[in-house]
Amino acid sequence: FGTDGGPGMAQSESFYLHTVDLRPDLKELFRSFHNSEQRKIRRAEREGLTCKEGRSPELLQQFYRLLGLTRRRHQIPPQSLQWFSNLVECLGDMLTIRVAYKKDGQPIASILTFSFRGSVVYKYGCSDHHFHNLGAMQLLFWQTIQKGKEKGAEELDLGRSGIDQESLASFKDHWASTRSRLTYYRYPPPVRESAVRGWTADAARYAFARLPDSLLVAVGKLLYPHIG
Repeated sequence: FGTDGGPGMAQSESFYLHTVDLRPDLKELFRSFHNSEQRKIRRAEREGLTCKEGRSPELLQQFYRLLGLTRRRHQIPPQSLQWFSNLVECLGDMLTIRVAYKKDGQPIASILTFSFRGSVVYKYGCSDHHFHNLGAMQLLFWQTIQKGKEKGAEELDLGRSGIDQESLASFKDHWASTRSRLTYYRYPPPVRESAVRGWTADAARYAFARLPDSLLVAVGKLLYPHIG
């Protein structure tokens, strides 16, 4: 289509896309990470954090509880548990849930990834913010990289980040990733968002942040089938 997306199309949204080349050996990969991520991985190992991976109902429940905590911090409802159960059922061994635990066995961070044609795709990440200093998320990413290489993956796709999410984009930069621009075009051209719509979204986030957990989950179950 060229840079303008094609006749009658207009630019809709732009994101950053980060990918990590997994072809170098593990020592070289580790040295290429930002010092802060290296330190967090070593901290996690010193703290005795452990990781489990798979697709069991237990791991799914632990992932989902942590997802609820994270979505609440971001003032948005989580997808339904059934959504993730369906992903596990449909994708089988292409999907992996990883959970990091404290020494006492408490789950404190989790990520969900897909594997397809030589790529590992990071799709969801969640954590208990009380334990961010322990480096659990960094340990999970490092485990994902190691396991991916064992299975012959050549790329880790860290997914897209909003142009305004510079802190998230910077975190992904820390993993020796390549940052590129991902632009969507739509036909017919999208209607520009109004100030009223923006105000409505702010009001919704304010309300979501104050809902009990059970209601926040119910709202997510109701809304997500109609979003997309």
